[in-house]
Amino acid sequence: MKATTRNFSFTGLASLGVTSLLAACGSPPQSGGGTNGQAAGKFVPCMVSDSGGFDDKSFNQLGYEGLKSAADKLVTTPHAIQSKSESDFAPNLTNLVAQNCGIIVTVGFLLADATKASAAANPKTKYATIDDKTVILPNVKPIIYDAAQAAFLAGYAAASYSKSGVVGTFGGMQLPTVTVFMDGYASGVAYYNTMKGAKVKVVGWDVASQTGSFTGGFAAGVEAKSAARSLIDQNADVIMPVGGPIFQSAGQAIRDSGRGIALIGVDSDNYLTAPDLKDLFLTTVEKDISVSVAEVVGAAAADKFDNTPYVGTLKNHGVGIAPFHDFASKVNPSLQGELDTINAGIIDGSIRATSVSSPT
Repeated sequence: MKATTRNFSFTGLASLGVTSLLAACGSPPQSGGGTNGQAAGKFVPCMVSDSGGFDDKSFNQLGYEGLKSAADKLVTTPHAIQSKSESDFAPNLTNLVAQNCGIIVTVGFLLADATKASAAANPKTKYATIDDKTVILPNVKPIIYDAAQAAFLAGYAAASYSKSGVVGTFGGMQLPTVTVFMDGYASGVAYYNTMKGAKVKVVGWDVASQTGSFTGGFAAGVEAKSAARSLIDQNADVIMPVGGPIFQSAGQAIRDSGRGIALIGVDSDNYLTAPDLKDLFLTTVEKDISVSVAEVVGAAAADKFDNTPYVGTLKNHGVGIAPFHDFASKVNPSLQGELDTINAGIIDGSIRATSVSSPT
């Protein structure tokens, strides 16, 4: 595997066992062998999803995979509650606190306020937050990623591949965990232009003004399809949707257009997680969520929990880009070598790939 690519294992929730997954707020938690999470004397890891759900083919699903992986090693059963809406966050956390979980992992920036309130009210309970660094408490460990570094590589690749000279991106909501991708992507395009004397244009996001195209949520649907169609109408032939399932609607917009437009995924390798769209994916900006969650949960189980943030970077392989898969024969033969060089430059600091939303 090349230094700039990642290829994380992704088998889907079907193989993870549904007995440990709670469908929604108010469902009675499954126990680890007794009346509560610790009744059998085992460390029980727990998780609350955001409204995207554990089948989002993105960071909720990857987070749950990490939880299940850690639970398998601990020979225990995890508890995971799926939120249908933001109003479920607080009661879902209260539900899990009552189960005496060894650690509660909350997935996504949107759970920040609910996590802060729950953690402050329950200082003896350990928490970890995915994609959020705003909760600063002794019992909360952030799991965050400098996605701008990997997105920089994807932006460079997009610019290299583009035939129209226009590439685009749009997001779900204007949150730091979304715009960090968009900043990196646009910066990678700008770097390509500098290195190649090119003039590839980015539509859907402006780094300087921090303004761009957003759907207002993270659900696939009309808004996401419309946002993608707007970029297509501006002649973009590579599009990076940032926000869980919204890429599915972008894929539909591309199919409807009948044009040879490529997608760039985020979080998990969408070539593997969305096989119905796999022929569209140039690459994916990946975050190693499953491995980092398993690592944090395992450390907590070994009584090595601390609140120092875990930050995924290119250097520690916490972020990266997926292989080109079906596009391997379509990209410039020199592209992979150029990306390897850029990857090394970002790691040693000679190439600046960052964002105002970067965690580092």
